[in-house]
Amino acid sequence: MGNLSYVIGVDYGTDSVRSVIVNTADGGEMASSVFYYPRWRDGLFCNASLNQFRQHPLDYVEGLEFTIKESLKTAGATIAGSIKGISVDTTGSTPVAVDQSGTPLGLLPGFENNPNALFVLWKDHTGTKEAAEINDHATKFPVNYLQFVGGIYSSEWFWAKLLHILRDDEAVRKACYSWVEHCDWIPYLLTGGNNVHEMKRGVCSAGHKALWAEDYGGLPPNDFFSSLDPLLDGYTSRLFTQTYTADKPAGHLSKEWAERLGLSTDVVIGVGAFDAHMGAVGGQIEPYHLSKVMGTSTCDMLVAPLEEVKNKLVRGICGQVPGSVIPGMMGMEAGQSAFGDTYAWFKNVVAWPLNLLSQSSLIDAGKATALKNEISDKIIKELSQAAAQLPSEEDDELAIDWLNGRRTPDANQLLTASITQLNLGSDAPQIFKALVEATCFGAKAIADRFVSEGIPVKGLIGLGGVAKKSPYIMQTMANVMKMPIRIHKSEQTCAAGAAMFAATASGIYPNVEEAMTAMGQGFDAEYKPGKSKIKLYAKRYKRYSKLGKFIEKS
Repeated sequence: MGNLSYVIGVDYGTDSVRSVIVNTADGGEMASSVFYYPRWRDGLFCNASLNQFRQHPLDYVEGLEFTIKESLKTAGATIAGSIKGISVDTTGSTPVAVDQSGTPLGLLPGFENNPNALFVLWKDHTGTKEAAEINDHATKFPVNYLQFVGGIYSSEWFWAKLLHILRDDEAVRKACYSWVEHCDWIPYLLTGGNNVHEMKRGVCSAGHKALWAEDYGGLPPNDFFSSLDPLLDGYTSRLFTQTYTADKPAGHLSKEWAERLGLSTDVVIGVGAFDAHMGAVGGQIEPYHLSKVMGTSTCDMLVAPLEEVKNKLVRGICGQVPGSVIPGMMGMEAGQSAFGDTYAWFKNVVAWPLNLLSQSSLIDAGKATALKNEISDKIIKELSQAAAQLPSEEDDELAIDWLNGRRTPDANQLLTASITQLNLGSDAPQIFKALVEATCFGAKAIADRFVSEGIPVKGLIGLGGVAKKSPYIMQTMANVMKMPIRIHKSEQTCAAGAAMFAATASGIYPNVEEAMTAMGQGFDAEYKPGKSKIKLYAKRYKRYSKLGKFIEKS
């Protein structure tokens, strides 16, 4: 194999895209680059009050070219000839309307500024009505088409978003030929695809979000969708029947993109997958260990041998799909709709008075902006330190973490959060402590659901920004979950996982497990539960569960 074999992992997150060049011999990062989506940064095409979050394909395309070229420049001119493969992960479900050529409508004249012609981001909840209709409709069929997605269809997913867009926008409805996930479109773009029927769709997105399953021959039949709404009539024939695991090639880099990037057309492009799925691989997931990718939301991945899972179905999760995460194993996904977003929301609340600095007569505008940024950047760190010093009592402030609805267990994006036990002594650190505990209680509810459904959880692996940056939150997580949580060394497990899949798709390693062993960076921290906290958190978790049930019934 030698040391001159490199791959590129591309990780599309909520706010930015990152590309890394990785040495396939040992997983060493040779170079990386980040591109923040300019249109997303400026708040274009989004309306938080409507739960509408859209992203422009140009943000994705510009970021793809910029980060790969910058990484190649940093790594040195000679490295380009040794790049063997590129694999991509994205957020999801983040689909878009395309024409027959597979071009997103937002890239066509007349649709450039139409939010409904853009990618519908994972956190977009405009399709809650449609999701509810799908759940009700599914009960009318002898085959349970929701059985492999936990029995509940979410507004965050493929079909609910498609139906909402078709109903909401006549122009998009007429121009839309097919519906494509972000993770499938980027490899298609890089390989020069021009016929959407030839696009290789990943089993990851298809199985977890689009109701694809081998057990009933692919997607549910056309009459399942056409009887739900005639607007969906014929869509299954314009989507896909076959899916591919992420260790397979989607094709080779097209001539156009090879010239744009300064690479060879011999470069293999891997089949795409979701960020959390590749992130779990980058974080060296193990069977029956809950791999928690903790960022703005969480995605909790668990893999298990197919022969051991057999016919077990876990209610209320985001799907169980053979071949997702690690090909040859059952991949199971759960998660929380708001994790880091919960802390970011509270930061914005307590930082609001900083806006008044611009009105100050004591300092100039430049100093006001600098002071605002300086204080804002310190808020979460200082709150964490203060909260960690607080005594804990059973009747302390208590929160429910459904600030962006509930993803799992039992998806319901209409649910809202709450904070109780407030009094005149409740200050910012105490409320922050309640919010941190709430996100950890939400994580425990997920683990408990796996266990109650016959799938053991033997350990925890922490990945992502929150896991790396907040010892206080991770220690609380260990205390609440009553088990240790190991924190992976890599700062970029999603991009690292994409690189591992690229190394496999390009034939450098025969399977993902060997790529993980050779290229994995290991763990650099572990948080163990404190015995003095376990009983207290068990009591507070009962209160959390009781409060959650009350809110859900209200």
